[in-house]
Amino acid sequence: MEATSSRTSGSGKRQTLARWFHASGLLPGLQRLRGVLRRDLRILAYHRVVDVPDPACFGFDLAVVSASPDQFHRQMDLLRRRFNPVRFQDLIAALDGGPPLPRDPVIVTFDDGYDDNYHVAFPILRALGVPATFFVSTGHIDSGLPYAYDWLVHMVCFTPAERIVLAPLGLDRALPASLPERRAFAEALLDRLKAFDDAVQADLIATLESAWQMPRAPQRDCRPMTWPQLRQMQEAGMEIGSHGVHHRMLAKLPEAAMEEEVAASKQRLDRELPRPVDVLSYPVGGPDAYDARVIAAVARHGYRIACSYVSGTNPLAAPPRHALRRLPVEREMQAPWFSAMVTWPEVFGYPSRLRLG
Repeated sequence: MEATSSRTSGSGKRQTLARWFHASGLLPGLQRLRGVLRRDLRILAYHRVVDVPDPACFGFDLAVVSASPDQFHRQMDLLRRRFNPVRFQDLIAALDGGPPLPRDPVIVTFDDGYDDNYHVAFPILRALGVPATFFVSTGHIDSGLPYAYDWLVHMVCFTPAERIVLAPLGLDRALPASLPERRAFAEALLDRLKAFDDAVQADLIATLESAWQMPRAPQRDCRPMTWPQLRQMQEAGMEIGSHGVHHRMLAKLPEAAMEEEVAASKQRLDRELPRPVDVLSYPVGGPDAYDARVIAAVARHGYRIACSYVSGTNPLAAPPRHALRRLPVEREMQAPWFSAMVTWPEVFGYPSRLRLG
């Protein structure tokens, strides 16, 4: 669970400036100039691609909705026209002395493994010829169950209970009456959970499941992908990577548990998929989600590349192989802002507000 960022004050100014640059037609020229001055790799980070007609009534974690299908199609079309989408295998080959990456390379990534990645994003990527990498938590694949954070939001929104009691949070209060108020309360509750490690978070969510008699259950609109879907995507040219087994923050785990998350995920992926996996995305991914101990374990278990969720780009001359930075994409990014962000990330990007990566 990643700390939220305060971006409201800066976002409006960035959007206004982005609209001006977009309307002026200057962005392609700025991109060419930046490409001369700075040779780096952009890695975009997505989670879900779904339509949310009424955000106030959305019954799951809204923070992991990165784009609508229409937004995503426009974004991928822009990357195809103005940049050079590549794979992590291209980066690995370049680092090993093979062909260098083309000018303005970009990698598209997804975290968590929601099944809209398969049903919505994958067809768009395939139609436009844009490769992408999907980082999945193997313990969730084929389970049919929503992630714990999504289920927490769902429970708060739809429980018939009128009160919530969570003693470790000092919380004993009436639940809001309306659905929009309940989902706003659920978002605030998720933010409070970030102060606890993932074991305590799981216990708190389990407490509500028991008290409200709402055990986690399959949801058509919020479920993970399946192994057959992942195999089809890999065979179609998409990359699959590890996101741990249970989406646990690796740096917070004891040595044995951390090693198990790193090793068991790769073993399962290598067993289930046609081609071996050697890329990983750190669950949560913020600066406190991985450390030298975790990086050493990741490298030791055969991962050639690992991605953080720290915002930024990566110098091609010496990229941090096991701490690559990414650029979060979030649903507020309309076309001008997205175009400006991928053109000039230092100005138009921002640290993500996501609670999990």
